[in-house]
Amino acid sequence: MKAASIAILKQELSTLPQKELLKLCLRLARYKTENKELLTYLLFEAGDEAEYIRTIKEEIEAWFSEINTSHIYFARKSIRKILRNINKFIRYSGSKQTEAELLIFFCTKLKNSALQYQTVTSLSNMYRNQLLKIGKAISTLHEDLQHDYLLELKEL
Repeated sequence: MKAASIAILKQELSTLPQKELLKLCLRLARYKTENKELLTYLLFEAGDEAEYIRTIKEEIEAWFSEINTSHIYFARKSIRKILRNINKFIRYSGSKQTEAELLIFFCTKLKNSALQYQTVTSLSNMYRNQLLKIGKAISTLHEDLQHDYLLELKEL
C-alpha cells in the first residue's frame, strides 16, 4: 500500500466530522508508542516549552546516571540510546531553541561524565557531530539567543 501525500491527507481530514477525527487520532495513537508520545506532547506539553525542556533534562540526567561504565561498548550503546531519545524529543518539539538547548545539555553531560569519550573514535565523532548540529540550530535563532547559546557552545 502506498501512503498518500500530506496535502491529500490534510484535504481528506478537513472533510471529516469531529467525532470521526477523534476516532482516527485515538486509533493512530493505539498502534505506536511514538504516536502516543507525540500526541501527549501536542496536547499537554506544547504550551509550556520551558517545562518540557526541564523535564527532558531531568530524564537525561537519570539516563546518564544509569550508564554502564564497566566496558566502553556498553557505555557507547547507552550514549547512543540517550541521543536517539533526545532526537526524538527534539522532533516532537520542532523548535530550534529546544534542539540547541537539549543538545548543549547532552554535550555538557557527556563532557562532565567519567567517560573518556575523546579516546574512543565513535564517541568523539558523535560529540563533534552534535556540536555541528548545535551550531546549525543556533544560526537560525534570534540574535540575542544566538549570543547566549554561542557562549555555551564555546565552553564545550
